Amino acid sequence: MSPSFKAAWWLPGPHLQTLWNPLCRKPPQLQRRRERLWLEDGDFLDLDWHGPHAAEAPLVLVLHGLTGSSSSHYVLGLQQSLAARGWASAALNWRGCSGEPNLLARGYHSGASDDLAETISHLRALRPMTPLYVVGYSLGGNVLLKYLGETGGDSQVQGAAAVSVPFRLDQCADRLGLGFSRIYQAHFMNEMVAYVKTKQRLFAHQGMADRLSTLDNLGALEGMRTFWDFDGRITAPLHGFSDAQDYYKRSSSRYFLSGIATPTLIIQAADDPFVFRHSLPEADELSPSTQFELHAHGGHVGFIDGSPRRPGYYLERRIPQWLETLQ
Repeated sequence: MSPSFKAAWWLPGPHLQTLWNPLCRKPPQLQRRRERLWLEDGDFLDLDWHGPHAAEAPLVLVLHGLTGSSSSHYVLGLQQSLAARGWASAALNWRGCSGEPNLLARGYHSGASDDLAETISHLRALRPMTPLYVVGYSLGGNVLLKYLGETGGDSQVQGAAAVSVPFRLDQCADRLGLGFSRIYQAHFMNEMVAYVKTKQRLFAHQGMADRLSTLDNLGALEGMRTFWDFDGRITAPLHGFSDAQDYYKRSSSRYFLSGIATPTLIIQAADDPFVFRHSLPEADELSPSTQFELHAHGGHVGFIDGSPRRPGYYLERRIPQWLETLQ
């Protein structure tokens, strides 16, 4: 356990820590520039840039979590904090998450390291002399750690940080079906079904019969209450997995941790309501380049401290501070 974070007394328990950012925080107001990145398969990702344009300014790629976007409050807060230090940042929107449906039947998922690899290659080509770092939250953290383990010494990034990672997707699917966490599960189900329905409407409107047929062949979108339901019926067949179990096994970042060669910080809370304690990796599973920071409290992408008048955001202090040590 790391003693350097003390959870706010006025947000006791993991759920208040988890819900403060999305429900109660006033979002930072940033001036950002959007860039569309066209992928090799004809689809696109949108990047929202903030901070200095100087070629020598360090650059941080920020990855949001499931059903989030570059406008998630934790993303905006980190971009604001990085800019205050003179660092540039680009917040990635996974496929279909930028406010506009993506163009293919496939979407994004917890193992989509191929999309991350294309994004990193684009940024390296765009700013070849700039130090590049990546920060991922929740689903984004899982994709990031999987990518780092797959690429080893060829990651093309100088450092990385991952927060509130669902290291074992099968176990996290089980965890979200328990107790109050079923509220989060219901929210995710509603959002993910809406994501698919939005694409169905787009394909129907634009006469993309083949892509519409691909989605229609998945079956009815009603009656899915759990992650096992959704990932078995939608995620797995859309992305080349045989079933939900196959998707979870091939995409869970815990199986890739030993291959990480990039300096990496992982920040996790023992009371995360999305992640069982036994889903966290043991010390002997981590590579020598990985620093694991486990806190007793913090919830899921929470880590709020300070007072009710002046809430503090530990992640927005800690992550830039750690990245600076790699300079």
